[in-house]
Amino acid sequence: MIIVCQECSSRLQIDETKVPSRPFSVRCPKCNGSINSSPPSPAVIKSAIALGESPATGNPRIEHPPLPAPLFELDTTSRETSAVVSPTEKLAELLANLLNQQGATSGAAAGGRSQWDLRKTLICIPEDNRERVARSLTENGFQVFVAQDTSQSVERMRENQLDVVILDAAFDPVEQGAIFVTREVNILRPAQRRRLFFVLLSPSLRTMDAHAAFLNNVNAIVNLNDLEELPRLLEHRVREYNELYKDFNHVMGVPAL
Repeated sequence: MIIVCQECSSRLQIDETKVPSRPFSVRCPKCNGSINSSPPSPAVIKSAIALGESPATGNPRIEHPPLPAPLFELDTTSRETSAVVSPTEKLAELLANLLNQQGATSGAAAGGRSQWDLRKTLICIPEDNRERVARSLTENGFQVFVAQDTSQSVERMRENQLDVVILDAAFDPVEQGAIFVTREVNILRPAQRRRLFFVLLSPSLRTMDAHAAFLNNVNAIVNLNDLEELPRLLEHRVREYNELYKDFNHVMGVPAL
């Protein structure tokens, strides 16, 4: 087993037969820093973490600075706009929006989340489901960033404070993208990790299986057969997550996720 020092990026070889079943710490012989580690989860069984630096900074095949995952935007030009909206309907819509904004403001003051504060969501999934998921989430009030490869995903995670990361285990298999995305989540400090909702898409695990989510060190699991329900499932599970940390967030003075 190889673990990487977060301070100096030194790699340490550890006998896997002596690795304890619970998280442990070792002293880096190079910088004398403390390295916190834990046994590999089923989500990272291919051990690409042993490669050292992530593709966002250390891929020799990239000759230019990698770009972060771009924002996904709906194409509204193809929508039909033939319906005529009367002035009365426009006024009613404006009044409804104003009332919603007032309710959202009071909710934010009480530690809630403003309705116009869209959850920043990064999706790291193969191309065959990428646009489908991005469109579905965007239409349901998420601000979606779409990573086409490992470099884009890691750069976006380091550049923005994201609310949600959705990862398919088959994402960018050539660069072992699932491993590097998982590592970026695992190295977050506890305060940062609590502010990120991590979702694993799986072809075999059951949707919302809490035990499997715990074993994979994620907040929720969604089976690929349930992608159509992803926005609803995600909204429901995040609401439960916010309820769990409601008192903690109030004491810390941070809004709900």
